[in-house]
Amino acid sequence: MNTGVTGSGTTEPVALDAVELMSDPDLGARFAESAHRILADLVRGGAALGWVEPPSRDEVAELCGHIVRAVRAGDGALRAAYLDRRLVGLGYWLRYARPTHQPHADLEKIAVDAAAHGRGVGRALTAALIADARRAGIEVLTLDARGDNGNALRLYRSLGFTEYGRLPDFVAVGDRRYDKVFCMLDLRRQD
Repeated sequence: MNTGVTGSGTTEPVALDAVELMSDPDLGARFAESAHRILADLVRGGAALGWVEPPSRDEVAELCGHIVRAVRAGDGALRAAYLDRRLVGLGYWLRYARPTHQPHADLEKIAVDAAAHGRGVGRALTAALIADARRAGIEVLTLDARGDNGNALRLYRSLGFTEYGRLPDFVAVGDRRYDKVFCMLDLRRQD
């Protein structure tokens, strides 16, 4: 498989899975640090990623380790988007831990470097994670988003997610309040 991350001049994002990512020693070694850069920069700019303050390097390294362990156990998927060997986005889903929820997973995070917005990175990551969920036998993929994140909500709707609930003014960022929007993709209803 040509991953496109070894050459130069790549114009389309390449969404590597965890195995492909870790099989490239250079990319694998730099992943947590590159992920930290993206997440911290986005949070610093006000992105709705679950942090009020930018996460620390250690926090992101711990998160990356947790995701990789889940992938190895068959309980998650990780995708890393690259343009010319530069990490420009990441996303992952994790299977629900409760035994009664095991056929389902939560799309935890899609984060795209601000410099790569509009290049199809979020769409490529999300589509790849949906395909990974299908292959893993996931029946329902869920996610939540902050209500003011219109671009993300439009992207999710365009990929088949539907809103199934909303908590008004649930997310608190200082004095500001935002809705928490719950979406789902029922993979049982798709061919």
